[in-house]
Amino acid sequence: MQRQSLTLEDVAREAGVSRATVSRVINDVPSVDPAIRDTVREAIRRTGYTPNRAARSLVTRRAETVALVVSGAGEESEDAPHAFAARVFADPFFGRIVSGVVGYLRTRSIHPVLMFAESPEARTEVLDYLRQGRADGALVVSTHAQDPLPALLGEERLPAVCFARPAAPAAVSHVDLDHAEGGALAARHLLDRGRRRVATVSGPLDVPAGQQRLDGFRDAMRQAGVARIPVAEGGFTLASGAAAMTSLLDAHPDLDAVFAANDLMAQGVVQVLRERGRRVPQDVAVVGFDDSSVAITCAPPLTTVRQPVEEMAAAMARILQEHITGERTEPTSLVFPPRLVVREST
Repeated sequence: MQRQSLTLEDVAREAGVSRATVSRVINDVPSVDPAIRDTVREAIRRTGYTPNRAARSLVTRRAETVALVVSGAGEESEDAPHAFAARVFADPFFGRIVSGVVGYLRTRSIHPVLMFAESPEARTEVLDYLRQGRADGALVVSTHAQDPLPALLGEERLPAVCFARPAAPAAVSHVDLDHAEGGALAARHLLDRGRRRVATVSGPLDVPAGQQRLDGFRDAMRQAGVARIPVAEGGFTLASGAAAMTSLLDAHPDLDAVFAANDLMAQGVVQVLRERGRRVPQDVAVVGFDDSSVAITCAPPLTTVRQPVEEMAAAMARILQEHITGERTEPTSLVFPPRLVVREST
């Protein structure tokens, strides 16, 4: 069959269902049985059928587009927007979120539009974009604890889902990780390796994930009888990890293990240890967090707590779609379990 001549009837024959059922699946009608929905989507994939987006929008009254918003509290300077975007694109964590979101949306003919909301003006632009119906909802990745966007979206009851629980109360859905359990996994692993002179480079402590990872790590260490844990606060960047490790080594030169609250900071920790003549893991064991590409490229490769970012991002997109179609009406949360990945740094 030629792609341009394909019709709903062709897809219906391929799937063994009625034309009306195919139409309901394409238009995301929530009453369709999930197994039938999957059968129709597989038939669409096999035939190569492409829905008429203009016609579909007339039926659904939706834009078939969602905003992928990277948001922050903002910096007041002329170069701030460029610096903000540069930091986002330099972070491998964001690339994993995009991969998960796009992987889910593209099979449903929904397209993401990347937007930045690092200033009051940019936040207003995002809100106007959604109010005008130019996107059906927002997937929000906040980079700052004081970010007001999640609360603003909740107040206006605009469909939105956040990656990670907002630091301030907000009536929006979110996906998150059990960060405290992730910190505990790191602690128990270092204890199993016989390490007792342990320090940690935390994430920003005004960010829920940073505080929870630290709490989980401390609690597990305390339960094992290791009560004194030196802490240096980092900013989830390589440079902040290096600076924190420098201060920790200056104050506690006999350290034999470090838990860094993300892989970028762990890489900075490893660099400083190498500069100070400490071998990893023989002298100092290092555990990171996220299981990002940095964990693989670091020398030695990092033992790390895996955060299933791609799966979490796909779930974020699925929950948003359910809000858009009316299948889900109240804010909800979905928390994923972490997993330890053991490599050569411990």
